[in-house]
Amino acid sequence: MTQNTPPKPSSPNPRMTAFKVLMRVESEGGYSNISLNEALTAVRPEPRDRAFITRLVYGVLEKNEYIDHVISSYVKPGARIEPEVRCILRMAVYQMVFMNTPDAAAVNESVNLAKKLKLFRATGFINGLLRSFIRDGKQISLPDRKRHPMKYLSVKYSCPEWLAELWSESYGEDLCEKILAGLEGRPPIYVRVNPMKISSDALRELLEAREIRVIPSGILPDCLAIEEAGDITELPEYQNGFFHVQDGSSQLCCAIASPESGSLVYDVCAAPGGKSFTMAELMGDKGQIISCDLHPHRVALIAEGAERLGFGCIQPTVRDALEPSDAGCADLVLCDVPCSGLGIIRRKPDIKRKSWGEIEGLPDLQRRILENSACMVKKGGRLIYSTCTLHPAENVEVIGAFLKQHGEFEPCPISLPEGLSRAIDEPDYTLTLFPHIFNTDGFFISAVRRKD
Repeated sequence: MTQNTPPKPSSPNPRMTAFKVLMRVESEGGYSNISLNEALTAVRPEPRDRAFITRLVYGVLEKNEYIDHVISSYVKPGARIEPEVRCILRMAVYQMVFMNTPDAAAVNESVNLAKKLKLFRATGFINGLLRSFIRDGKQISLPDRKRHPMKYLSVKYSCPEWLAELWSESYGEDLCEKILAGLEGRPPIYVRVNPMKISSDALRELLEAREIRVIPSGILPDCLAIEEAGDITELPEYQNGFFHVQDGSSQLCCAIASPESGSLVYDVCAAPGGKSFTMAELMGDKGQIISCDLHPHRVALIAEGAERLGFGCIQPTVRDALEPSDAGCADLVLCDVPCSGLGIIRRKPDIKRKSWGEIEGLPDLQRRILENSACMVKKGGRLIYSTCTLHPAENVEVIGAFLKQHGEFEPCPISLPEGLSRAIDEPDYTLTLFPHIFNTDGFFISAVRRKD
């Protein structure tokens, strides 16, 4: 007797999955990577659909201002569009402008999606708007740059106007535009070789044998950029602790910190542990690194990474960086504080959805963490203050104010690696990294020393 084979479950509609993720991000204000990962885990799409969903979600978020400008060009000023309808339109415009989706397919699938969502009254509006956009050759006039320069930059580079204003005021309009252009597209993936287990050349050979493109940084030893690696955590080389993932900017921060073998180091905001790992390598796993974070589950990530990489000098610790400390015994304290994250927009496009109100209070928090961290530095010891943002109020102004208030500390000039120079005029104890110049995250590093 022949058994009936159960039918294979139909694949989830990738556009519906993307729609649900984007609506969740819009309504709940959550992180897109978390919402996306949960959705992909739930529906388990085929690899091709998974890639489509991922690109569509991140793409709509990255190009939000430009896409909304397109949509607004075809509706009356002040007209209200339901959030669900606007989301469908955003997805369609992104597919037509930035993906290889045929226009007809983008329109038809958008209308079908509206029907599945029972948005029947909106189908004609969606169809008409998108077909008008196609008839116009998918060309939209940008705002007049002379009359509305910040609006122009906002639409062209899909960023909130307050961010264009911030960077124009901080660095000048020319550099602002270069920063915005440099933050478009996907960021490079950097890894840090674990010299305790393998050499850079040997790791490079192993990865290239897997058809992974490997590019040495040219500035930092044991720093490699990799491409087409897929899920890095699935690589045997990763699982065996031959490397950890860390942007070149953070690796440079550790090189500037330059912890000595046998020293006592505090990493006060350490999770998920990248800087602690690199410092352990620089120290030859000799000495002690107290790697702190407020949340136990994030401290567990540090412990897992240290075990995978084989480091015994790292001591993961639950600690609130806002709690006062008078230890005064550390040779080095690395204070990489919570910040606005404006330098990592390529990695986290959600950051562009922040309001100015969410950012303006950060310098006060950063100053408090810096004050408490400074208490742990012994005489002759050094304090490294860093952020992954491009915002002078969170960077040079915080460390500058600290030095004015603490005569027991002095600037510690930063020696730059050969081939690296500052992009802006700034004090010699600070360094600002810009993505379009250094091909790293936007980052700020400063160094001070407690006087003997």
